Amino acid sequence: MEKLYGQYRALLFTLAYQLTGSAADAEDAVQDVFVKACHVLPEHLEEPKAYLCKMVTNHCLNLQKSARKKREMYVGPWLPEPVRTPETDPLETTIVRRDLLSYAMLVLLERLTPTERTVFVLREALGFDYPEIAELLGKQEANCRKLLSRARNKMGISEDEPVAAEAVELEWVNRFLTSLEQGNVDHVVSLLTEDVMFVADGGGKAKAFRHPVQTREHVARVLLDGIQSLRSYFQGDFHFEFSPLNGETGIVIRSGDETVAALFIQLRRGKIARMYAVRNPDKLVCV
Repeated sequence: MEKLYGQYRALLFTLAYQLTGSAADAEDAVQDVFVKACHVLPEHLEEPKAYLCKMVTNHCLNLQKSARKKREMYVGPWLPEPVRTPETDPLETTIVRRDLLSYAMLVLLERLTPTERTVFVLREALGFDYPEIAELLGKQEANCRKLLSRARNKMGISEDEPVAAEAVELEWVNRFLTSLEQGNVDHVVSLLTEDVMFVADGGGKAKAFRHPVQTREHVARVLLDGIQSLRSYFQGDFHFEFSPLNGETGIVIRSGDETVAALFIQLRRGKIARMYAVRNPDKLVCV
């Protein structure tokens, strides 16, 4: 079992994390599955990858049902928990579509039902074939194809459209952060799309907007005011740093040993279309 753990732990964690949006829940799912697997008859583990993935999938499907009820009582917008994915992470050897680990994609997955989400993750992110997905979920292949099509429609992704996130260059982000720190309103506005949206998750434990902020002028003002608030609260003792999060470059705000926020930028044609800020301290443990 130790050999199986070393071989499949990264894959199973990735699957569970993509299905739940929570690193803590994903880790619990993997540990629970391997504990149960210790009592499984050897003949059931002749194809360990399929069997373990099915166990994790079933665990997460049950977890998602209770999670939806908890999120109805959550204070403000709910965003997934960020996780570090350094370049040397073993995920690189198990993920077929690493770009689908992107934070923006994880947010879009929240639009789906648990079953739609499972099919999308297995097919698009992990590269499973339809027969494998059908076997894992106990469904017909044709049904799985329909579920994937429905999931793509809900996420606003056409059949012919690539799902990859637009790359964010560090130089571009540096210019953006410099404009914020210098209070250059006009330049900040010019870097935002017309339909830009800023979403912040404080969970009632950190200051954050209760609703998504929209329009270029409003988002720009919120970001600039946020910098001023940080400067005042921490007396200037805070800094931005780039960190490998969710398979991309995230922006982390720290003050001393305290992690203040994790920020993610989604670009469209070279401008910011979506910006996500995780402020809930419970979700910054893995950052």
